[in-house]
Amino acid sequence: GTLCTMKPDYAGLEGEARLDVQSKQGYPPFGVEMKVTDDDDKELPWDGKTFGRLKVRGPAVARAYYGGIGSEQFDEEGWFDTGDVAHIDPSGYMQITDRAKDVIKSGGEWISTIELENLAVGHPDVAEAAAIGIQHSKWGERPLLVVVRKPGREPTKMDILAFMDGKVAKWWMPDDVAFVDEIPHTATGKIQKTTLRQQFRGYRLPTD
Repeated sequence: GTLCTMKPDYAGLEGEARLDVQSKQGYPPFGVEMKVTDDDDKELPWDGKTFGRLKVRGPAVARAYYGGIGSEQFDEEGWFDTGDVAHIDPSGYMQITDRAKDVIKSGGEWISTIELENLAVGHPDVAEAAAIGIQHSKWGERPLLVVVRKPGREPTKMDILAFMDGKVAKWWMPDDVAFVDEIPHTATGKIQKTTLRQQFRGYRLPTD
């Protein structure tokens, strides 16, 4: 677990700035270490922006799974790969931005599907959205935004992209928008990204 109390660094924050800190998952308790790394296991900076694979280590962290299952998630130094993608700010507050299996890897950079989805559902005509990576001959993967319209609303691809434009980096912008009647979910309400990726397997992006 992590701690979510406000550190002295942020004691004077108010309004949106304070909520931004409070919305993070927090910082590790005494004795627990935390870091983010790239795919080559290089540790990334705590700048609150650069995200990578979240790894933890400490006496309260599991050292192995029963029967050796999942042993690849533990390295020789005792670091456990949580399967999450996150960034850490200079004061040690961590924020999860995606699952490692869902993040879109495009041209050597990572794109958070959760951030794209949260932005898209801010459009007044969008009921739900899911972002998945589609194979691209030049960039490896590029984002496809899958959207469910609100009843009686008819937003177009360009409406949604125009709404998102300027709110994320240009290279994060989805290459296409696909409209569906519903997005598959698990029994607990989570979006089934695996099912979506299968559904759109072979999809050809207009940019490829």
